[in-house]
Amino acid sequence: MHASTVRNLLVRGMIAGVLAGLCAFVAAYVAGEPSVRDSIAQEEIHQEGAHSAPAHQHGGEARQQGGEEEEELVSRPVQSTFGLATGVLVYGVALGGIASLVFAGCLGRIGRFGPRATAALLAGAAFVTVYLVPFLKYPANPPAVGNPDTIGKRTTLFFLMIVVSVLLAVVAVIAGRRLAPRLGNWNAAVAAGGGYAVAVAVACLVLPGNTDAIPATFPAALLWEFRLASIGVQALLWTAFGLIFGALAERALRPGKPAAVAAGEAAAPVRTAG
Repeated sequence: MHASTVRNLLVRGMIAGVLAGLCAFVAAYVAGEPSVRDSIAQEEIHQEGAHSAPAHQHGGEARQQGGEEEEELVSRPVQSTFGLATGVLVYGVALGGIASLVFAGCLGRIGRFGPRATAALLAGAAFVTVYLVPFLKYPANPPAVGNPDTIGKRTTLFFLMIVVSVLLAVVAVIAGRRLAPRLGNWNAAVAAGGGYAVAVAVACLVLPGNTDAIPATFPAALLWEFRLASIGVQALLWTAFGLIFGALAERALRPGKPAAVAAGEAAAPVRTAG
């Protein structure tokens, strides 16, 4: 594949990432923000309850200490609108650029699939390996839940699980291609997928778990709503990207008439009857 074609796919991938990010932003704002606001409200209620007992015991001193709260650098309305949109769009551009380069390397090498089918398969595989598998090991928690001191550790473990999942997926694809001549495409794909599932299960058992447990007082329904919204937003993001980028890539890779042939047809004399 020529460098100009790869560059064209890269640009179209970033455009598709922006459009998919806009879809994900709407879904995150409509479906995700209510659970985030409710989670923050639960945390505020918990903090008020924790400060009320010392206030009765120590009087004005405890009330003064309870009232000294750190001011937010960015307000919640800004976080839930411009901040959320900026984060999702930047994420969409980044994933679009990376996915388009992977698409350029996979097209024609993973089977006789066209650009649309390859983009759809790539988007589905990326959703499973980059988000769903790490989510099963380290599920997302609302922002107001958990110990802030463990955020760095939890983030490191989540990204480590992403790296492990992606590497195992690459190994599974290579193994499937090598087994295809002996087992056939379908059996090789099933064997590679089963091997990936077993390897992921082993990795989940080996990697440390999340020791920052959800408080017993946190509503289970609210936690489920937040996690379901997180999965839905990511699924929508990758689905939209696969569909949009597949259409853009197909147009970019569509064979056209050479310029010389088109110019010759335009300059050819028109024959009239008679």
